[in-house]
Amino acid sequence: MTQEAATSSAPKKNKKVSVSDLALLKSEGKEKISVLTAYDYSTALICDRAGVDVLLVGDSAGMVVLGHPSTVPVNMQEMLMFCGAVSRGAKRAMIIGDMPFGSYQPSTSMAIENAVQFIKGGCDAVKLEGGAEIADKVKAIVDAGVPVMGHIGLKPQTSSLWEGYRLQGRTAESAQRLVQDAQALEKAGVFSIVLEMVASEVAEVITRKVSVPTIGIGSGPECDGQVLVLHDLLGIYEDIKPKFVKRYAELAKPILDAVSSYTRDVKAGKFPDEQNTFHMNPEELEKFQGKGKKK
Repeated sequence: MTQEAATSSAPKKNKKVSVSDLALLKSEGKEKISVLTAYDYSTALICDRAGVDVLLVGDSAGMVVLGHPSTVPVNMQEMLMFCGAVSRGAKRAMIIGDMPFGSYQPSTSMAIENAVQFIKGGCDAVKLEGGAEIADKVKAIVDAGVPVMGHIGLKPQTSSLWEGYRLQGRTAESAQRLVQDAQALEKAGVFSIVLEMVASEVAEVITRKVSVPTIGIGSGPECDGQVLVLHDLLGIYEDIKPKFVKRYAELAKPILDAVSSYTRDVKAGKFPDEQNTFHMNPEELEKFQGKGKKK
């Protein structure tokens, strides 16, 4: 084993990834933080085995799993169900629950109560969208003992309502506001900040200015880590194909082909065949058919 490998800051294979592990990855700067979304037990198991550092149970589940046109309709009950499934599948990755729209905006007390529900439901932390305007709620949740990940730049919960899905930080003025938002969140106690669709030059400045790890999505290579929606990465979700997504697989077509083949086999009576069929013991079959010896 080389000295570099022996002193690697990467979280150990079987050790639960913690906030301090992520902080160490940023401070040492030797390797980036890998983050993916997950919404169910089976995919959480696979992502965990693959060595993903953080699994974000995103409210994007509302779109890729529940079929909503945006993340806005997702509610607490649905998010807690997804979080419970992921927490039962992933043992090493840190699990972060996305607080849905309406679960923290009305009041600080509601924000704390709902954040605690995520922790009781199996999460290690929660994520809130917003900058300086929600810093007081972030601080209150952190003070209540719940780790918080921030989220600035494009904010899907509200962008669809106000300005659409557009690149953030395109002007000097908007770029400076993003820096101020990141600093406000850092001061409020977040352990990390997601930067979504932020101009790469701005994301690089923010990453240098804050002491907590930045996790980019469509914000360039200089962030401390990257996150993608698993269904985008795998090429399963086809309704939207963001420019920032790299497709590591195109699984929609092979899944379609497999399901189509199954349907044809069933309709033609080709499935199940002998290798997929169970039989009675011959003697018991004789008795069942009334052909056995009479007592």
